[in-house]
Amino acid sequence: MEDFAWQRATSTEEAAAASTHTTAEAMVTLTGTPGDAQATLVKAGGVDLLDLMKEGLVRPACLIDISRLPDLSGIEIRPDGSVRLGALTTLGDIAAHAGLRRSHTALVEAAAQAASPQIRNRATLGGNLLQRPRCWYFRSAAHHCLRKGGAHCFAFRGDNRYHAVFANNGCAIVHASTPATALLALGAEVELADSAGHRRRVALEDFFVLPEADMRRENILAIGELLTAVWLPPLPPSSRTRYLQVAERAAFDWPLAAAAALLDIDAAGICRAARIVLGAAAPAPWRAHQAEALLVGTRISSDTAAAAGEAALTGATPLSQNSYKLPLLATLVRRAVAGAAALPAYPGAP
Repeated sequence: MEDFAWQRATSTEEAAAASTHTTAEAMVTLTGTPGDAQATLVKAGGVDLLDLMKEGLVRPACLIDISRLPDLSGIEIRPDGSVRLGALTTLGDIAAHAGLRRSHTALVEAAAQAASPQIRNRATLGGNLLQRPRCWYFRSAAHHCLRKGGAHCFAFRGDNRYHAVFANNGCAIVHASTPATALLALGAEVELADSAGHRRRVALEDFFVLPEADMRRENILAIGELLTAVWLPPLPPSSRTRYLQVAERAAFDWPLAAAAALLDIDAAGICRAARIVLGAAAPAPWRAHQAEALLVGTRISSDTAAAAGEAALTGATPLSQNSYKLPLLATLVRRAVAGAAALPAYPGAP
């Protein structure tokens, strides 16, 4: 890691004005030099940024510390049921919040399964959403992949066990954020602020960027903008949510596959609305629209939950070593739907 200056921001506007690059734009280029040797980057928890710096993939001249800005922290459940999550709110705080567990269960379940307890108590929600891909070729200074300005994606002919099975044409990364899967199912929006104090909200689904739209970045965050909060809309009392994942280890690991489900079920047991999202499956959290369409208007049963799991795989293009993800994803969707509908997780169970 090279020397860098350190500055503590006193306001959101000051931090946004001082920032000169996004992390994506400051990445080391194909020639082995930083995108800009004078880059000034924003740091919150620093879990991901410091990893990139230690690997020599980002070499900023200055870091702007926003970790003590009070308006970026905290969980606020408003009278209408909407929720504001400050960008500096830790995953540990989300996982431990009793009110969120009642109203937005899937998010608490996702946060509680992210990384390890030590990291959850340090990692911020905003930083988690903005972290760069965990693909080992992307993280290797010796591999100049497409996302770093190189000529091709090494994963297609290399080790692609943990890579994408959807939207993987060109670049096969999976999005690294565990809470993002649940947040997309919950219809979340992100709040972005600039140096003039202007704030805008963007649907999380529109915030993420697929490789076909931009190979070098994972989101639309612009230079001079900060992610300041995540907003959750109020959910009807008849809605139910679940998040499930499978990982090689129970802690300190990213999921092999994940699924989040939101179901709105009326008094007669008919599903009025559904959102099914797959995690660790694509370069962004992946909406399973076919599964959603299959559920809406039906009475949720073990059979329809299983059919939704199979429908969620529509359009999958697994690589040479990751087709095992397909039955995992189908099973997780089935169990998430069954859990949200308060059905047995296993067909035939009492």
